[in-house]
Amino acid sequence: MVVTVVCDVLGAETNGTVVASRNLINSLKEKGHEVRVLCPEIELMGKEGYYVVPIHNFGKPLNDYVKKVGVSLAKPDKRIIQQALKGADVVHVIVPLSLGLATAKIAHKMKIPITAGFHMQAENLTSHLKLDKLWLANYTVYKYIYKHLYRYCSAIHYPTDFIRGVFETNIKKITPGCVISNGVHNYVKKREVEKPEKFSDKIVILSTGRYGREKSQDTLIKAIALSKHKEKIQLILAGLGPKEKEYKKLSRKLPIQPIFKVFPREELIDTLNFCDLYVHPADVELEGIACLEAVACGKLTIVSDSKLSATKEFAIDNKCVFKKRDHKDLARVIDFWIDNPELKKEYEQKYYENAHNFKLDECMNKMEQMLINATTNLNN
Repeated sequence: MVVTVVCDVLGAETNGTVVASRNLINSLKEKGHEVRVLCPEIELMGKEGYYVVPIHNFGKPLNDYVKKVGVSLAKPDKRIIQQALKGADVVHVIVPLSLGLATAKIAHKMKIPITAGFHMQAENLTSHLKLDKLWLANYTVYKYIYKHLYRYCSAIHYPTDFIRGVFETNIKKITPGCVISNGVHNYVKKREVEKPEKFSDKIVILSTGRYGREKSQDTLIKAIALSKHKEKIQLILAGLGPKEKEYKKLSRKLPIQPIFKVFPREELIDTLNFCDLYVHPADVELEGIACLEAVACGKLTIVSDSKLSATKEFAIDNKCVFKKRDHKDLARVIDFWIDNPELKKEYEQKYYENAHNFKLDECMNKMEQMLINATTNLNN
């Protein structure tokens, strides 16, 4: 097949959507398909198989904010889009942003079958405007992206049943959905990694994700401030985002200052393997690749009970769950696991045994079949 993959965001692997996009692109290429990638990443200009569109210029204040979020927002160019679509058997849109929406409209007119991933909850957008608590704002986002993208799709890739239910409940329609985990790459696995000397006497807690309001890293910082083990806890917040300055200021009262850092992939997986606990405090999460990677490494993983987060489904039981945005309850859960090392070992083994459900190869085989089915359905 000739597959055009549309990526409004395709930069460094600092968030789950980019990781999922790159995994799909690489897998399809390995399977022998011709993959065309439509994206705004200027450094890929001229590279075979890449069709690069310009980046939106919103003016300095907004440009700076977008940069802090860690993305480049694509500006659709009809000529480049048509080049990427010419002769394609199927087009797969990763997220319902400007480039994806524009490409879907053109592909529909060209009668090219369209599939799309569902990698963006409404709250991921409305939280930037501080409207995520307003039902009408989130409902409006879901209705808009259905009208301008998902109604054209032969298949919709939902990473979890959870997000399929959220979307279909809001639009009040049954969609041609395929529930397929984004999967965890084979190199993300449990292995012996010695804790660096500088952390040898520390309790290392890792959390990975964009520094954003809905990711709730502030809850974790506040929880550690209340922990009875705070004098020994080294928090590592892997990522970047607009809340970095705020979170650094919030962290000043901690006995040990957290590490804020964008990690290369190999270093991040090493850090996952030597850390003592993994905490995923997000309020809004449609799957949570970072959380899945922690599970794949057999880490004791603590998650929020938020109704808008799928990661609570990964918890072994309620001992690994805290009340949403309740830093006192999160401190309680963290201290429980630090105080019970033998039970922690038992639970780590249970997490590790669950990891086989998210093997990347199996997930990518399902994604390939979804794309094949989309071309077959159109021809029929």
